[in-house]
Amino acid sequence: MSTKQQPGIPQASSELDAQRNAVVELIKVAPVAEELGERFAAAGHRLYLVGGSVRDALLGRLGTDLDFTTDARPEQVRELLTGWAETIWDTGIQFGTLGAFRRGTTVEITTFRADSYDRVGRNPEVAFGDSISGDLVRRDFTVNAMAIELPARTFVDLHGGMSDLVERRLDTPAAPEDSFADDPLRMLRAARFVAQLGFTPSERVVEAMTAMSGEIARITPERVQVELSKLLCGEFPRRGVELLVSSGLAEHVLPEVPAMKLEIDEHHQHKDVYSHSLTVLDQAIDLERAADPDGEPDLVLRLAALLHDIGKPATRRFESGGGVSFHHHEVVGAKMTRKRLRALRYPKDVINQVSDLVFLHLRFHGYSDGQWTDSAVRRYVNDAGPLLPRLHKLVRADCTTRNKRKANALQRAYDDLEERIDRIAAEEDLAKVRPDLDGNEIMQLLGVDPGPVVGKAWKHLKELRLDRGPMSREEAIAELHRWAREQGIETAGQ
Repeated sequence: MSTKQQPGIPQASSELDAQRNAVVELIKVAPVAEELGERFAAAGHRLYLVGGSVRDALLGRLGTDLDFTTDARPEQVRELLTGWAETIWDTGIQFGTLGAFRRGTTVEITTFRADSYDRVGRNPEVAFGDSISGDLVRRDFTVNAMAIELPARTFVDLHGGMSDLVERRLDTPAAPEDSFADDPLRMLRAARFVAQLGFTPSERVVEAMTAMSGEIARITPERVQVELSKLLCGEFPRRGVELLVSSGLAEHVLPEVPAMKLEIDEHHQHKDVYSHSLTVLDQAIDLERAADPDGEPDLVLRLAALLHDIGKPATRRFESGGGVSFHHHEVVGAKMTRKRLRALRYPKDVINQVSDLVFLHLRFHGYSDGQWTDSAVRRYVNDAGPLLPRLHKLVRADCTTRNKRKANALQRAYDDLEERIDRIAAEEDLAKVRPDLDGNEIMQLLGVDPGPVVGKAWKHLKELRLDRGPMSREEAIAELHRWAREQGIETAGQ
């Protein structure tokens, strides 16, 4: 039995201890779970807490969303919930699932399932079962295939889920080839559970994932995106990404990541871009947690950290003398990022934010010994906009050199840049850089109606504001008239 403690996961000294922990967790959610169990038992039905709820109870992290399974059919479940639950919903009733809410706890109750799959798509032909054993064997992993019968609190573990949980092992109740053929999404879920729980997949699971990775093409982009997001927001996302790449799944869902495994030429040395990107991901998460220890995982930052160098393979050039260049890889990478995230059906705001961070991540490297003008600093802040705090983390995380002297110099340079940003921000409202004249004033001073001329004038004045900092009203008016003359625009009063 493994004795290594995983961060955030209580170490069970034995299966018996784990069982006791589960009972303690169940007591915490009583009387809701026990009430429900007693209600079903009185009607002659069996009810089990099942799946992720049992797993989380054993890990000491049971929440207020509980999953149950029962021999009662959906309409019977509805009758039993009526008068007990504060709210009932049946959006999943075609799959045998009803949901309910009572005293702060959400429950989902699903009739025993004995589904069959055509192994072409993913949707099963729903069939109800008659036993807990038939229900559990169809579940994705052994740690999700345990149940606790209520109200007796009898443990049901037919597939060694307890042992796998204690050993931090991820395995399937049935042969993994059959499990993944039924539902290829389970392969992505394996990588996600590795990232969330820090578990190690069994050898046979990895072998099946590797042999069957192409089957993931049966899964819709939307479902792939959900699993990738959960993976990246896990406690150990690097482990999940490494499993995706080593199994070949990444070639089908995020091919730009394994493509960063560039062959290293002995005459043209450069760092392994793939390994570098994983390190940047680790370091960005460290900075994220340091800034807000109790905050939610930052999906945008994590995506940007993982993808920030995906433009390098397409831009690699071998230089004379043994050097390697990746000119404009941030431009190419931003376009590739946008294309991939669109294909995965990410929301537009996530696509824009991640792509912008990839585009901007190299900008700092033009800053050397404080040689940027105040104008350049303003533009850096203006171009980053609300992404500036994330850009700070990404740029700092991007330093992975083992040369401590170089690493310290880069960190000092960025410290200096942040200090300059703070100083200028104290003197000017950098977060709201606007021209010194607004659109209405521009129209009045130029004697023009709303249209392209106003937008061009506004843009010109904003560029001046970035270059010079705040101007007086008189200076701004003079500059507006000067610009208008250069454009051949006859202005009012001139």
